Parts: sequence; structure tokens; C-alpha cells
Amino acid sequence: MTESLRWGILGTGWIAELFVSDILASGFTVAAVGSRTQESADTFAGRFGIPTAHASYEALVADPGVDIIYVATPHPMHFENTRLAVNAGKHVLVEKPFTLNAGEAETLVDLAAEKNIVVLEAMWTRWLPHMVRLREIIAAGTIGEVRTVIADHNQKLPSDPKHRINNPELGGGALLDLGIYPVSFAWDILGEPTTVAAISSPTATGVDRQTAILLGYAGGQQAVLHTALDTLGPNAASVIGTEGWIALDGVFYAPTTFTVYDSEGTVVDTFDGAVSERGMQFQAWEAERLVAAGVGAADVLPPSETVGIMRTLDEVRRQIGLVYPGE
Repeated sequence: MTESLRWGILGTGWIAELFVSDILASGFTVAAVGSRTQESADTFAGRFGIPTAHASYEALVADPGVDIIYVATPHPMHFENTRLAVNAGKHVLVEKPFTLNAGEAETLVDLAAEKNIVVLEAMWTRWLPHMVRLREIIAAGTIGEVRTVIADHNQKLPSDPKHRINNPELGGGALLDLGIYPVSFAWDILGEPTTVAAISSPTATGVDRQTAILLGYAGGQQAVLHTALDTLGPNAASVIGTEGWIALDGVFYAPTTFTVYDSEGTVVDTFDGAVSERGMQFQAWEAERLVAAGVGAADVLPPSETVGIMRTLDEVRRQIGLVYPGE
């Protein structure tokens, strides 16, 4: 790890709790937290022993004792919250999805580049040990030419219409909250698709209940992806090549195990997936590495790819008719 930066946490919800738990256990420095109320900030700070609690996001990003901000607010707030931090000269790790749409993503990426600020999407899966090893195996040609990626992310989540997953005002629906994992996974393995096809079924509130996505690529490769918010599934993935395949056990986007088979179905390699904590510390290490190395050092998930992923999600939403208020 680089010399530890001083983290500020913007938002005090469940995902912020998971992130802070992991990075504190891994030796990072959390200097401050900001919320929309002093009470919420104080409660969060007290729980994790954070020295400074701010009653507004503006106060948090203005704090001279903070170097980098973790944005953990609901999807529709990511754009304004990240812009606030970047304009204050803070580096930012932004929860996925990066923004609601590609236009917002591109604006933030351009602003960060102009100010020489690191802005990184918190797609934590990219830096987990099993994904690092997976990319090594593919690059070595162990399974030959990759032809197909298959991945699903299906959860049985609350049916309350006011819950954020069902609420259009909060960017609800399966796609942006859950489906982004298989979409980002396909981008990681196969790169940018040339064609996108999607079908979907809506909830009573008008967000997508379940969505199936097919991605096509210039070389003939394909990705078969699925997501749903009201049915729990295996949440597994596979990468299929001309000389074998890799089967990732559920949950594929969290620390997990996988098995590598040759073209005759014989096991040729395995990965046990053991890591400490949940695994959200790896993205924080990457953010700190980028701050030390410079904004152009992103290779696993460069800003241009984050924008491209948002364009894919935009096209899926266009095809299934999912538009959020204010867009």
C-alpha cells in the first residue's frame, strides 16, 4: 500500500459501513465522515472511531484534513456529490454505478482530468484476488480464445415500493444496482461490445424487475447476462474458450473460488478465493496507488471504460424503456 491517504466518507448508509469496516481492518486512515445531519454523522463516526463528523457534504469536502472522498450515496446523487468533491480538489472513489448515465459520467471524467484529480469507479470486483488470477489465466492462453462470457446477478430484495431498489427517484431497478456487475464483468473480459440487445419486465413502480442482456463483439464473441431483483439466483459466471473454460462459483463478483477446465472437461487449475474481510479494501488500495502514480496510471478500470460501461447501460435502458425522473 502507498503512504496512507486520509479518507472522508460521504454518506452513512449500509455500503459506507461495509467499506469503512474493510479499510479500517486493512490499516487505512479514515479522517472524517459527512452526512446531511449532524446526528447521522456523529452516530457513524462514533461507531467506527472516526475523529471528525460533518453535518454536510460541503463541510466534508472542504475539510483540509481529508485527501480522498468515498461517495456512498444513492445513484442519482453520485454526479453532484462527486463534482462537489472534485471541485474542492479531492480525489474520489465513487460507488457503482458511477452515475445515472454516460453523459454525467463523461462530464465528471473530463472535469477530473482538467483538475488532475483521480476519480475511480468503486467496482470492487475488478481488484479482488480471484479476478487478478482470472485475467492472468486468460492472458496465458490456458483456455484458448475466449468466445463466451455468461454471468447472472439475481437477488430477492424488499418488495416495498418505497425501498430504493424499487424507487425510480433513487435510480431503482435491477440493472443499475445488480446488473452492472455482469455487464462490467463482460467488459473486463471481452472489452467494449459492438451490439447490445435487451428485454425486461418491470415492477409496479416502473423500474426493471428482471433484465436479460446479450452483448456482441467484433470478433464474434458473445456475453449472456441476466439480472433480477425479486428472485435469488446462483450469481455465478463462466468464461468459455476454444481450449477450455473457467467456472466461477457464486458469488462471482465477491471473493470466490473458481475451477479451470480443459476442452475435455479435465480440471487443470483452481483458485480458493480466500481473502480477509469482505474485500472492499482492494479498491481503496487501487485508488491510493493511482493518487501516488498519477491519474493516467489506471489500467484495470480506466475512466474511459467507466464511461463506456455507462453507455452500454444507457443502451439497455433505451431498449427496455427505463427513464429516471429528471433525465
